[in-house]
Order: sequence, then C-alpha cells, then structure tokens
Amino acid sequence: MADEIAYATIRELGERYRRRTLSPVEVTRHLLARIEKLDPALHAFVTVTADRALADARTAEQELRSGETRPLLGIPVAHKDIYLTRGIRTTAGSALVADWIPDQDATCVQRWQEAGTILLGKLITHEFAFGIQFPGHRFPAARNPWNLDHIPGGSSSGTGAALAAGLVTGATGSDTGGSIRGPAAFCGLVGLKPTYGRVSRAGILTLSWTLDHAGPLARTVEDCAHLFQAMAGHDPADPASSPLPVDDYLGELGGDVRGVRIGVPRTYFFDGVDPEVERAFEAALATLRRLGAEVRDVDIPSIHVVPSFMLIMLSEAFAYHERDIREHPELYGEVLRERLLGGALVTGAEYMQAQRLRARLCAEVADVMRTVDVLATPTAPKPATPFAAAHDPSFGFPRSNMPPFNMTGQPTLALPCGFSASGLPLSLQLAGRPFEEATVLQVGAAYERATDWHKRHPME
Repeated sequence: MADEIAYATIRELGERYRRRTLSPVEVTRHLLARIEKLDPALHAFVTVTADRALADARTAEQELRSGETRPLLGIPVAHKDIYLTRGIRTTAGSALVADWIPDQDATCVQRWQEAGTILLGKLITHEFAFGIQFPGHRFPAARNPWNLDHIPGGSSSGTGAALAAGLVTGATGSDTGGSIRGPAAFCGLVGLKPTYGRVSRAGILTLSWTLDHAGPLARTVEDCAHLFQAMAGHDPADPASSPLPVDDYLGELGGDVRGVRIGVPRTYFFDGVDPEVERAFEAALATLRRLGAEVRDVDIPSIHVVPSFMLIMLSEAFAYHERDIREHPELYGEVLRERLLGGALVTGAEYMQAQRLRARLCAEVADVMRTVDVLATPTAPKPATPFAAAHDPSFGFPRSNMPPFNMTGQPTLALPCGFSASGLPLSLQLAGRPFEEATVLQVGAAYERATDWHKRHPME
C-alpha cells in the first residue's frame, strides 16, 4: 500500500478517489507520515504545512462527494521556496528572508490551489535559486534519494528529492539555467521548462529576468502535463507573460511519433559526455526510431556562444540584489555573495554584446526548427555529482547542456532514459518550437510508454 500511495500517478489517485477506494485525507496523512519518516535524511522540506494540507484534503473530499471532476482535485503538491505563499514562510533558502511570511500567493500557487491541489509544504532551494548549494548555506542541503552522497540537482533541489522519494505527487520548480531539468535528470523525474512567457513568474523571486522560467516536475509525462495545464496562461502581473491561448496539453499525449522529425545537435552537447550517458542517449534515439520518428543530426553554428549566458545571468542577478547585497552582505552565503558581486563587473557593452550573441543563437535555432519538430540531447553530460566534488572550491560552474534553451526560451522536457552502473538516473532532453509544448510532451509520452525507466523508485 505504501508504494501504491507514495508513487501513484495523478490519474491513479483521481480514479481511486472517484471510486471511493481512497480519500484525499488518507493520502495526505500517509504522505505526512512518510515525510516525517524520510525527510530527516533528505532535507527536502523547509516547511511542512500539515494543518493546511489536512484542511485542503477535507475540502477536496467534500468537492469529490458533490461530483467535482477537476483532474488535480485532491492531488498532493509542494512548492519550491521561492514561490510566494500567503501566510506561509518563504525563505528563498537565504538568511536574508529566512522568516519572511508573504501576504500574497504567487500566480502559480493560486492556480494550483484553484485546481484543488493539497499543499504539503515548501521545498528547499539553493540560495535565491542560484547555482550549487555550498557549505555555510542557511539551510541543510537536500540529498538525492538515489544516493544520499550525491546532489539532487539545483536549484530546485528539494523538489527533486521530494518527488523521487515519493513525498509529493507534483511540485513546482524554476529554471534559469536548468533548475527544473537538472533535478529531473539527477533524480529520475520528468521536468518541463515551458516556453518563456507561457507560465507566469509573478510572485516568484527573481534570479534573471530574461532567463527565468517557471514550470512543473513530476514522475511521469502525463502528470507533468496535468500540472502544466493548470499553471499555463496569460497573467497581466508578469510583463513577459504571453497572451497566446493555452493548448490542450493532454489531448495529444496518446498519439504516436510516426513521422515526427527529431534533430540531434551533437556539437557542444556531447563535449565531455560520460560514456554511460551517451550509450543511454543513443538507445533512446533507437527507441524513438523504432516508434517511427525520423532522427538526423543538425548543426547550430553559434551554440558555443552559451558563455554569454553567464554574463546575462550574473549582471541581471546583481541588478536584482544590488540594494540588499550592499546593505546586508553578511546575510548572503559567501560563495553566492562573491558571484553576485561578480555581476557588478559586467559592463553595459559586455551585456549588450552577450544579448546580440543570444539573438544570433535564437535565429540559428529557429532556422533549424523549420526542418525538425524536436531537438534531442542528453539532459546532462554526467550523472549526479557527489557532494564531495561539488563542494570543492575549484568545482566552479560545471558545463551544462541546459542553458542554451534558457537563452532561446524554447519549451524543453527532461525525462528518464536509463541508469548508470552505480544506479544513478540518466536523462533525455527534448526541445521544441516556442509554444509547442504539446509536441514535446507527445514525444516524451511516446518514449515513456515504450520504456520503464520512470517506474523505478529509490528509498524502498
């Protein structure tokens, strides 16, 4: 019964709720007990909202009895702790706002609440959603449930750990350079970075205005689509929010991929790739070919301009934090403080040049996307890093396959495609045309149906 509840999908929970063989209150109590048992070793949660969760569950039960059929009704979720939650502490993983209790909800929080979700709590994030969680951090680092000695990915580290360990059914993340897809890759999950502007960032603490994306993580593509459907859409409170209508992201999930054109950009994305990662990726391509997809290599000449990502991110992050870091530098972690202050050294000319290179990359990718429907790469060149290596002062910023798609703003999905010999998850990354999340999800769902990687779980 533990597995049936802890790792049940949204569809499975909904069907059992409506047959009345399981209730939202039962599920909530079970998961709260599981959090109490497992989280002392995982450190996924900053705040557990047990009373709120049980109240949400009772409300969901009443609505279910009245015949309400919203797909997310009674589904247990949690939010990355940069999402504002009214009346509930929002720490951003930082001593600067460790005791802050907002008086409003982020738009995504509000939309999931309106969809009937049950809020189990807030999940640890790297400080202000930046990079790696170094020693000296205000809160203990979340651990990877597949191996507690390895990182769960950042900065949505608590989200990755909680989902992989079966503590929640769905959760939010944010992605400036891979912080949805990284935890998905390292924890054996599905994570969707939507098109820039598709999901509101109102009420989510900023790292980089032009690179930040908000989106869902879950354990299956269908669950991710359900969560995304409820959070997508225009929001006048976010100046970058798109007014384009929202598609039906669930309607095409059962479709096949015959004739879908998949492009593989090998330059950059295979630099330093681990042999196990490459083998798993090639096997995933073989599966997609067997399902009828057309796979071919493509070239993106300016892909190596991605170092400009760092100039953009650091300068925008410093601009956001400038007042606080000048007035209260001691409340920032030492590593984060040094890196934010590095953003002050980026000149206006350098920032503009980085944006020009970004525009060139976007134009080249748009040209490629006229010839293919989806791009496929390994999500990460290596499995999850051990904490011992990540905390080495020389570790710096590891090379990543994820920032290019923050630069272009394309919808990008990460999903499991294998395991290393040491038992760590490996991941496939799929990127589509802007606002064509439905295509990316359809390809991901077809691959998922043909494999069983997503059915494996740690902690049992």
